[in-house]
Order: sequence, then structure tokens, then C-alpha cells
Amino acid sequence: MNFLVLSETGLATARRLQAELGGVIHGYAKRVSAPDVRPFDDVGGALRGLFARDDALVALCAAGIVIRHLASVLGDKHVDVPVLALAEDGSAVAPLLGGHHGANDLARRMGDILNIAPAITTASDHLFNIALDEPPAGWRLANPGDMKNFVSELRAGASVRIHGDADWLREGNLPQADDATLKITIADGTLAGDGRHLVYHRRNLALGVGCERGIDAAELIQLIGETLAAHDLSPLSVAGIFSIDVKMDEAAIHEAAAQLDIPARFFGLADLQAQEARLANPSEIVKAEIGVAGVAEAAALAAAGGQGELLVEKHKSRRATCAIARADRVIDPTALGMARGHLAIVGIGPGRADWRTGAAETALRRAGIIVGYRLYLDLVADLIADKQCRAYDLGEEEDRVRAAIELAAAGHNVALVSSGDAGVYAMAALAHELLDRDGSPVSWDRISLDLSPGISAMQAAALRAGAPLGHDFCAISLSDLLTPRAIILQRIQAAAAGDFVISFYNPVSKRRRDLLAIARDILLQHRPEDTPVILARNLGRDEEQITVLPLNELQVDDVDMLTLVMVGSSETRARRRGDGTWSVYTPRGYEAKHSKTNKEATP
Repeated sequence: MNFLVLSETGLATARRLQAELGGVIHGYAKRVSAPDVRPFDDVGGALRGLFARDDALVALCAAGIVIRHLASVLGDKHVDVPVLALAEDGSAVAPLLGGHHGANDLARRMGDILNIAPAITTASDHLFNIALDEPPAGWRLANPGDMKNFVSELRAGASVRIHGDADWLREGNLPQADDATLKITIADGTLAGDGRHLVYHRRNLALGVGCERGIDAAELIQLIGETLAAHDLSPLSVAGIFSIDVKMDEAAIHEAAAQLDIPARFFGLADLQAQEARLANPSEIVKAEIGVAGVAEAAALAAAGGQGELLVEKHKSRRATCAIARADRVIDPTALGMARGHLAIVGIGPGRADWRTGAAETALRRAGIIVGYRLYLDLVADLIADKQCRAYDLGEEEDRVRAAIELAAAGHNVALVSSGDAGVYAMAALAHELLDRDGSPVSWDRISLDLSPGISAMQAAALRAGAPLGHDFCAISLSDLLTPRAIILQRIQAAAAGDFVISFYNPVSKRRRDLLAIARDILLQHRPEDTPVILARNLGRDEEQITVLPLNELQVDDVDMLTLVMVGSSETRARRRGDGTWSVYTPRGYEAKHSKTNKEATP
């Protein structure tokens, strides 16, 4: 959730809601300033940018401001994210967009927190105390495009006939009559509705699948589609795809689940073995190979529960099987088996909130558990206030990476936080190393893994001082905890001889004070004494310091563990600009090219 505030009054209200609901606060920089608030300068641009994200937007300002700035980017109401206008003092809240996609419910929650009545104007909510186009969890509307005409006739006085059992429909105030012109049907099979006939599906079907390793997703998807069609079952009635846990990393299963827009869940062997007496087509071959006499039927029955029935026996393609069971209730797939765990390794940049990438923020918002070094977790406190966090101390790198992997292997969605870019002297390499080590649990390899890019300390330091990385550069860590000192010195010699701009990570520690001085002396043998050196300390934080000095004046005591040291090449130049800021840059040779071009053009 994103809060957009234009004043200190709005900020105070947003903080009240953030404490209960979580979310990120974005503030108009000219009027609002706080370390945990994301600044913006252009109100219209900020509104449109936040609206484009897959998250609710709460604007603490006049509704007219929101409407004017979003009017040009509005699309299909069925895909709009929730947008709410909230009075700065918290005295009124109105869902503007996405009422039946969470905005109405969010307005009610805010109303409870602020002790106000939300201004909900959606017709069916207001007149009939029911949201027909947002059925409860476990239900799907087959023909949402017909909703507008259906509700229009309801508002004009038409009554409804309900065919099938749906408590949530009968609990509303829909006008019902046996001879009604409008109809609502609860269906298992495919059924086409229209402007006077809404069709709802109860998600009580469990789709069990088994397949060979590496199967093409198209084959599995085709088998599922043909099986449903052959038995006149709607995909909208399917609650989830279920299989055995050894298939947790089978890409085809996840692609099929995505195609149907349902979760994929996985059972352990014991859960499937408990269903063997109920299988219609047990196989001794499968039992000898997998340990259970059938995966597809067993997985479907395990999901449907003890009162469920095997509705469709095992169907086969060349490399896959599927079966369908029906439960006596709506199936909640999130309460069954295990999801494939996910580990996002997230680079949060040097520390400033507005230096975080959108991918990094999205990963943190989606994660259920956040793991990281305490300082790094503090830097993203605005994004993870409502999350379960596992904080570790400096030096516990392997412990925290191992914990993150184990949590993901247990089925959780986990974010492992790194500063800078996760792939640059950070946690990504260690995570891949642990996954690749001999003896790593098989379950570790079943998790999904991705990396979210971040701005590295090297990039941030360079751009704060100018453009020193304009030509060839390298990075060297001076930490000898994991790399032998002889190798570090060898790399410094090579980089010095190659005349690279060099970024020194981990330049000093409490016990290691000499390597930086040795590096300086080596570099002075290869480049001028006045070669620019940038000392970037506490990048992106309130205590940030950027110092530029000549190489021969670099002293170890000027540097600490929070400093990145960047030494220019022999071509790097530095000068003070009129406003006192530095312009440190490494030319690529355009001046020489320009001079050559001019000479060739001279008659």
C-alpha cells in the first residue's frame, strides 16, 4: 500500500494508518520531510507512477486532485488498483477506483481505525449490502462483463432467482422472486451467462497432476484442458493444482497453475500414501518409483479431504497424468500441503529510500519473512514494519543466508536483504555457493530464486562525485578474512599496472589498518601523486560525507569501515565547480577524437 501526502497534517494521519495497515509513505518534498518518507516533487507524476504499481494507493488530498491527474491513464475498471481519497485530517475517506478490488474493504478498515463512516458509493454495495462483482474467497464470477447491465436492472426494480446453494448471496438484501427476470446460477460446468444471468463457480475442485521430469508445459496444460472439457467442468471451479513435493520445482506445473490463475501446492509422500485405499487406478510401477501407487489421484483426494470424492479418474498424456476430486466445501489451497518456497535476494542500495529500485521494493512488499543484518533492516523499516523479521549481527553472514534458504525450503516467501547490489560483495554469491555445496538438502534446490538489483556503493560514490567510472574500472576488496593477502596484493598490482579506476571495498577494519596504505604506495608507483581519490562515507544516509583529495594525501585514519575508497586512473581529473561541488571524471577520449576530426576537416 502507498500513501501520498501533501502536508504535515496528512503525514500524521498516514502514520496512524501505517501503524495498523503497513505501507509506504510518499511525501511532497516542499512541505513534508522525514527520513522514512519517500520524497517527490511532481504531484501528478507521483500519482500516476504509484497508480501504475500493483498496489493500493491512498491519496491524502482532495478527490479532485486525484481525478484530474489520473484521468488520462485510466483503463479497464476490472484491472484498476484500489485508489482512495482521504481527507488530510482523517475526517473522510472515499474509494475512487477499484471498489470491488479491495478499495471498499480498505475504506471500511480505515473507517474503523479513524472512527469515521466510509463514503462507499458502489451501487450493489449500497443498495443490496452485497458486492456481486467481488464474491468472497473461493468463488469466481464467470461473466463479469455482464455485471453492469445486471446491476442496472436490479436498481430499476427487477428481482432475482438464485439456482444453487450460496450462503453469501442469500445473506444480502437481493430482491428475490420465483418469477424474477434476473437469474443467478451456481455452476460446476461451463455455462454462459448474459446481462440478465450471472454465473458463479464454487471453487471446490482439486486438480491432481503427475508428470515426468522436464515435461513441456504445453503438454500438461493441454491434458488439463482436455480433461476438464471432456467432463464439462469449468476451470473457474478448480481451486488449485496439487502434486507430490518432489515436483515442487517442476516448471510445467507452475506454468499450468499460472495459466489457470490458481495456486500450486505439494504434499509429502506420507500424505499421498494415506489416500492409496481410495485410488481408482493404483500402479505398482509408480509405487516402486515414487513410493505411492498414484500421484494424480492421491493428490486430488488429499486436497478434497476425507468427505471428498474422486470425480475424474486418472487421465494420461504421453508424459503426464491428471485427476480431479470434488470436495463438499470450498477448498482453501493455502491451507493444504506446501507452496514452493521463494527466496528473493534484494539489494537495497546504499541507504536512501529514493535510491531503492522498484524491483527491490516489490520483492520486500511481497515477502512474508525478511532476513538480514540489523543495520540493513533498519534502512528499509518503512517497507517491512508489518513483516516477520530475522535480524543478524555483523559477521553472521553464512548464518543469515542459511536461515533464509531454510525458511524458503519450508515453503515461505523470503527476502534476504543486502546493501548496495546483492551481487556485488554481498549475499547473492554466498547463497549460490551454499545451494551448490555438497551435502546441501535436496529441499533447498526446490525453491525458486531471484535477485533484485540495487545501486552499488561503487555506483553511488561515483555519481555523488561526478563520473569517475566513465572509462575502464574495477573493484577490489581489501578484506583478508576470506581472500589471502598475497592474492589481494597481486590484484592491486595488476589493476595499478592496467591503469584502472579502482574502487576499494572494505578498506579498513579494527584490526586491519595496513593494506590501504600498501595499496596507496603501489598505486603511486604507477600514477601521478595528484590522482584524485574519492572517500565516500555513509552513502545515502544523513551522515553522508564525500571527500576528494590527491592520492599522495590519502591517510588510513581518514577512512573507516563505512567508507568506500575510489582511486582514479592516470587520466581521471578533478576540479571544484563554482557552487563548491566536485566534478571528478575519467574521460573516454572524446576530446582526442574531436581534435582529430577537426584536423581532418581542416582544408
